[in-house]
Amino acid sequence: MISNEHKKHASLQRPAFGNFGRNEWAIVGAPCTTIKLLADQVIGSLSSKYKCAYADTTHNDDMVLPPGRLSSGAAIEYTDHLNYQQLNYTTSFTQFKLREFFSSADLVLVNGNHQPAKAQVVIIYSNKKASLQKRIAQLTNVQMIILADADDVFDFIKEAVPNWDKLPLYKLDETEKIVSFFKTQMQNAKPVLNGLVLAGGKSERMGFDKGAVSWHGKEQRYYMADMLKSFCDEVFISCRADQQAEIDDKYPSIADTFTGLGSFGAILSAFREKPDSAWLVVACDLPLVDENTLKYLTDNRDVSTVATAYQSSFDNFPEPLITIWEPKSYPVLLSFLAQGYSCPRKVLINSDVCLLNAPNPDDLTNVNTPEELDKIKRTLHKKIAVE
Repeated sequence: MISNEHKKHASLQRPAFGNFGRNEWAIVGAPCTTIKLLADQVIGSLSSKYKCAYADTTHNDDMVLPPGRLSSGAAIEYTDHLNYQQLNYTTSFTQFKLREFFSSADLVLVNGNHQPAKAQVVIIYSNKKASLQKRIAQLTNVQMIILADADDVFDFIKEAVPNWDKLPLYKLDETEKIVSFFKTQMQNAKPVLNGLVLAGGKSERMGFDKGAVSWHGKEQRYYMADMLKSFCDEVFISCRADQQAEIDDKYPSIADTFTGLGSFGAILSAFREKPDSAWLVVACDLPLVDENTLKYLTDNRDVSTVATAYQSSFDNFPEPLITIWEPKSYPVLLSFLAQGYSCPRKVLINSDVCLLNAPNPDDLTNVNTPEELDKIKRTLHKKIAVE
């Protein structure tokens, strides 16, 4: 006998995905050519700022066999074209696989005649009235109505969408207004930025807890958390589970649930807690970081990339421990872990990221040894004296 209280699966925070991604709209109610043209217009206007994607179903019913090596029995065929890459599959895509492939997209437009999405744009087209009526059940979150060749919204739409009269209503040729709608939606969908102070290291080279060093009149982990509050919605201190009891109750903490992985595990643990947030991650061993350094990073944040990071002036590699990691980096980090890599810098080097030059490169200096600690102390004393 199985207890009713038994939980078969772990309780996890799930990202706010639809069928393809977080921000997706099915365009429904018009001929496919009209839907494709509208999607092209929107994507053409937004693709300079956002990574846009499109989902559809082909009408090539006369194709009996797939092209290339697939028809010979291959399961996957990869082609490196001059201007794009192509992957062909024989297997069906589940909802989980589609989310994986579309995870880098900021906006997904879908031909609603063939595929559903968590939000919808309804086109009122006389010749497609019967077809649209068959899809009433799919209209769960209509956000815009477009009049094509009709002067009014169909009565069955008014009944199915109670707030239809409060939705944006445009003519099909009012392209600028339609594009403006999507621009506003994407601006409003900008992920919340949370802060994460990395203070869970064992500080073996230093010989004592680096997060507890008082550089600026209080323990560094708390000093950094206080500084992040000006730039973040919420701020958390990342620590090991055995450290959590010693963290001041005034400062929320996130204990590592991906253990033994250092900062890589700390970042994953934060995403596990809040997968739809972006995380401004700062190590506690960067005592020279100030508000100017954080402000420049947040002001130049690029939400369409995996992360926004500073480029090291020492080796030209990204600095992973003072970086804004966007929600789309979560599956990327997990994929690297699945391949046996737990280096956040390797993720940044091999991903689509926004790299910035630090206003003051010396601010990125970290402290790992007693010798480096003494050097930084002298630097801070000089800085205070100048101020």
